[in-house]
Amino acid sequence: MKLLIYLFSILMFCSTKGQLKKKKDILSIKEMCGCFEIQFDFSETFIPNFEEGYSPSKNYSTKALEWAHLLVDDKNKISIQHILITGSSNNPYIIKHWRQDWIYQNTEFYNYDHNNKWIFNKKPKKEVKGQWTQKVFQVDDSPRYEGSGSWVHVDGKSYWESTASAPLPRREYSKRNDYNVTIRGNRHEITKTGWVHDQNNKKVIRRPGEKDIILAFEKGFNNYKKVEDEKCKAAAEWWKKHDNKWEIVRNKWEEVYSRNQNLSLKKSVDKTPLFARLFSDEINESKKINSVIELYIE
Repeated sequence: MKLLIYLFSILMFCSTKGQLKKKKDILSIKEMCGCFEIQFDFSETFIPNFEEGYSPSKNYSTKALEWAHLLVDDKNKISIQHILITGSSNNPYIIKHWRQDWIYQNTEFYNYDHNNKWIFNKKPKKEVKGQWTQKVFQVDDSPRYEGSGSWVHVDGKSYWESTASAPLPRREYSKRNDYNVTIRGNRHEITKTGWVHDQNNKKVIRRPGEKDIILAFEKGFNNYKKVEDEKCKAAAEWWKKHDNKWEIVRNKWEEVYSRNQNLSLKKSVDKTPLFARLFSDEINESKKINSVIELYIE
């Protein structure tokens, strides 16, 4: 009897410890919500197979103001919609930006392959125990990349790390055609002033049936400094007016993802990318939105 009581007490202790850890995870993820002034910096750091004539990307540095809206707040899912604010404070221009979904102990993945193709993969529960998957979506809510890892809370730090294949970033895809995949080494760390997205990336040439060729390594550091919500008031108000439309878009994509099969998307239809169609005010009803998205699925 004493042994049973002892084992039961251990199980209760482990369960309580796991619940407290999960609460810390959720608090850390939600720290990425709010109004942020952002500094983006990227630089190629090392060329493993340097050849004469190779032209590395120029150092990239820019700033932005962004509202990160808490879209879903659930015990096993947190969704954050990012909205860019450009122009002057008197005449701001609002742009729907990327979205990140955090899912606890997720087992279903769409891993980016190359050439706008994602491979559906299902992992056993034991491989993702205690982990959070960050699913990152493009401005039109189509997939971008996703990776799984555990939040770590130690020595006063809270951070999450994962590695994932992704399409080329927007700052590169119209300028570079000598590689076709970015392998992103992502680290999200909560700081006293906001959070940082620290990246150690590889620019990769990927061909079917061949080993990846690393063209270059890249360092990225995005510093999100939290400021007063008032600075992002225009974005918050814009989202209230457009949330219903983008909920329809998200629901359609959820239906597509629930098919649990490999996904291949067209980069454009009639020379028009998907985001341009969805950003149009003319595409705002469920039937139109659903049919437009289906046009871009191979």
